[in-house]
Amino acid sequence: MKKFLATLLALVMVFSCVACFAEAVDPETIPDEFESENGVFELAFVTDVGQLKDKSFNQGTWNGVKSYAAANGLSYKYYQPANGDQATDDDRYEAMKAACEGGAKVVVCAGFMQAAALEKAATEYPDTKFVFIDGWQMGLKNVAPIAFMEEQSGYLAGYAIVKEGFTKLGFMGGGGGTNPACCRYGYGFAQGANAAAAELGVNVELKYSWQYGASFGASPELEAMAKGWYMNGTEVIFACGGSMFSSIVSAASANDLFVIGVDVDQSFESETVVTSALKGLVSATEWAIGKFYAGEWDSIGDVANNLGATDNAVGLPTATWSLENWTVAEYEALLASIVDGTLTIDNTVLEADAITGAGLANLTVIYE
Repeated sequence: MKKFLATLLALVMVFSCVACFAEAVDPETIPDEFESENGVFELAFVTDVGQLKDKSFNQGTWNGVKSYAAANGLSYKYYQPANGDQATDDDRYEAMKAACEGGAKVVVCAGFMQAAALEKAATEYPDTKFVFIDGWQMGLKNVAPIAFMEEQSGYLAGYAIVKEGFTKLGFMGGGGGTNPACCRYGYGFAQGANAAAAELGVNVELKYSWQYGASFGASPELEAMAKGWYMNGTEVIFACGGSMFSSIVSAASANDLFVIGVDVDQSFESETVVTSALKGLVSATEWAIGKFYAGEWDSIGDVANNLGATDNAVGLPTATWSLENWTVAEYEALLASIVDGTLTIDNTVLEADAITGAGLANLTVIYE
């Protein structure tokens, strides 16, 4: 299903933000552990819930930290808050504190759940710079929030999959319906699927669930639910939530059906992946760290850095997708319409159960 050169293309960035740094090497080949001779780690990463190597959000952000460090000869270290998916704000704060006291000049914090701890740490360590991935302004000049327009990427994935011929869709989201990024992905996915269905003159079914995704982790319960969906007609599931991906892929493999990946190109993880809804975690992280070392932190500190199609920060991986009925040229035309403003995608419906009231006439949403 995958193109012959897909493995080689893993070494190339899918896209990059304006003024971002090109990757010199595949970040997966950069060791996760760095041996510092003086015990100082200049760049630090504090993980979101879930595993460091989640093949999605954490891993993509960490790869950005490692890539910048490796390209510039800097020391680096990751810090995982105690208590895993039960981590508290205090656990996250202690991880940030350890990073600061370990000599970090820049601490990259991933995920919206970091907010309370990050505000405390950034206030107590004003000379340390913090990059808040999937974050927002806090009124602190040493915090640079980086957010993405996930609704655009979700729209592209939903539109593409319906144009490909799928009419029985599923969405399984992380964060229990409270994660803004996952909500934007899901709502965009629904809008894109509806638009393509309207153009084709068909009706599409979308099963929609936040169950078993609160911790973004894999679980037997999640896999069983996904298997049930597939056995009852669902053809493809948008796996939107970190390590949840592995449970959904396992269910898809058992039924010889399909998955849409999230955040990074996940086609290299399974033949079941048709495409992935991307956001530029690696390049955005490199870009933000680079602003500090270029003496340009003030241009991003406490600024709403919202990255989308106009920044080449969202999209689909055309080099590795397995779509056959929707062309790259058609994709590029749709993407261009988002860039030039011809097509606007709503991101205001963020409640977990609000899509049914969004006027998507060609989409039947079934909540589970």
